[in-house]
Amino acid sequence: MTTAATDKMIADDGCAGRSLWSDAARKLRHDKAAMACLAVICLYAAVAVISPWVLSGWAGSFNYDNINQPPSANYILGTDGFGRSVMEETLLAANTSMTVALMSNVIAVPLGMLLGAIAGYYGGWVDDVIVWLFTTLASIPGIIRLIAIKFAFTGKVLFAGTWFAVNLDGMAGLYVALGVMSWIGTCRLVRAETMKIRQLDYCLAARSIGTGKFATLLRHVMPNVAHIGIINFSLGFQGAITAEVILSYLGLGVKDAPSWGRMVDAGKMDLVVGRWWELAAAVGATFIIVLVWNIFGDRLRDALDPKLRNA
Repeated sequence: MTTAATDKMIADDGCAGRSLWSDAARKLRHDKAAMACLAVICLYAAVAVISPWVLSGWAGSFNYDNINQPPSANYILGTDGFGRSVMEETLLAANTSMTVALMSNVIAVPLGMLLGAIAGYYGGWVDDVIVWLFTTLASIPGIIRLIAIKFAFTGKVLFAGTWFAVNLDGMAGLYVALGVMSWIGTCRLVRAETMKIRQLDYCLAARSIGTGKFATLLRHVMPNVAHIGIINFSLGFQGAITAEVILSYLGLGVKDAPSWGRMVDAGKMDLVVGRWWELAAAVGATFIIVLVWNIFGDRLRDALDPKLRNA
């Protein structure tokens, strides 16, 4: 067979000659549903970044002549009990949910990957301690864990008196609570994958030439479980958004910023008198972002799954 014919066969092959990452990117680019969901996610992210700057005066824009007005040309989603635009509140609440989801996953995913990799690679008593830790936490219902840690954070300030002071009673406390409670799933998956990878030839070869355990873990194991972190980061986004909405609805979440959960709480009694727009706006915005993150996370998981690469 000629070289040209061989090159053509490789070019026609769906995955030959490409890395896992480039092959996954190619699959996502050709997946219309994934691209549509990604476009919606990018739109929400843009709104979350821009809205606090553009709508900075919303909190003080009381207009008692327009209290509880239904949707109209001037107010697309009506007004609330203070005469403020529900549309603007919905856009501002996107900033709260996206920020909490991003920061909580920035904490949870690296923490879960590191603990899972250490447990799977070292084994022994280290593995026993980490498995005991996440098994104990997993035995407690998630919402109970979050409520308990939020109550523990009430009135607390981390690094008080320094430039890095963090008020755990506000939004920072919410994403810290979500972060330190959401690493369990990532840890389990990375631990199981690490236990397989540590027995592969390249890890054995690295140890045979004198490479230390921790160096082998960082150089050879962590890059090969990175796809699990990316997938869990994506899937964890919608879980964090849902948790933020629930906690804010219960009065344990964000207190000093617009939130879809607070909008649901404020609008639930308005349904009795036919004022549906505030509740509908919050539920609709939450439903869309959770749905698109679910779909995109599933498609991303399929694209990054090595077992499906040749399917």
